[in-house]
Amino acid sequence: MNTETTTPSTPTSHPVALISGANRGIGLQVAKDLTAAGFTVLLGSRDEESGRRAAAEIDGHATALQLDVTDEDSISAAAEHINAEYGRLDLLVNNAGVSFLGDRSTPLPERARSGLVTNAPLETVRDMYEINVFGVIALTQALLPLLRAAPGARMVNVGSGGGSLAANADPENPHRQMFGLYSVTKTALHAVSLAFATALDSEGIPVNTVDPGMTSTALNAFQGTKTVEQGAAHIVTVALRGTEGPTGTFTSDEGTVPW
Repeated sequence: MNTETTTPSTPTSHPVALISGANRGIGLQVAKDLTAAGFTVLLGSRDEESGRRAAAEIDGHATALQLDVTDEDSISAAAEHINAEYGRLDLLVNNAGVSFLGDRSTPLPERARSGLVTNAPLETVRDMYEINVFGVIALTQALLPLLRAAPGARMVNVGSGGGSLAANADPENPHRQMFGLYSVTKTALHAVSLAFATALDSEGIPVNTVDPGMTSTALNAFQGTKTVEQGAAHIVTVALRGTEGPTGTFTSDEGTVPW
């Protein structure tokens, strides 16, 4: 999308952030933390009413924005809204993603088995790639004019250590047995993130990937060992360092994550 930035109808001295998938879980906590840090935050949500309820939980400048990363019209409308209201985007957090596309009551071990590439139906493979990989590319491309219009713009992509090729190549890694469809889409996302980082390096727009760790959210049927506050913390840390830090990194709160 080649949107020309316009004079905003809602001028703001606050930096503007968009978080996809922000109506719950880590995305919502990142929204809370960024708002507390002085951002005007747009909570991207497929269901706008869910986004509104989430925004109502936040003290500060936070509003809901209907956003389905698999829907070209939804992405275009979101970009046009941000352009009209603010004329720029200082921070994009690509957080939206799914780990399972079946019955939400399915136990986690069964989810893991069904996600093995020996078992996953090809239609499910395509659907998960649409959300976890192609959606990131589509949304980022649509918002690039707005990021380019903001001095100090940056992007953070939420990855997963479970998608680390180096880690899963180690026979001693217990996660290796669950290296299935979700992990594979995250591996692809990491590659996409690095590709954006290299392409935008000359423009001074850092793009970094963060592994939040095994956080207790709907993504893993609330089986995680971290709270959402803990899972969001490093995402926010990387987002707040602006353009002063490196680009093209893959990190967690424990340090560098192997690709």
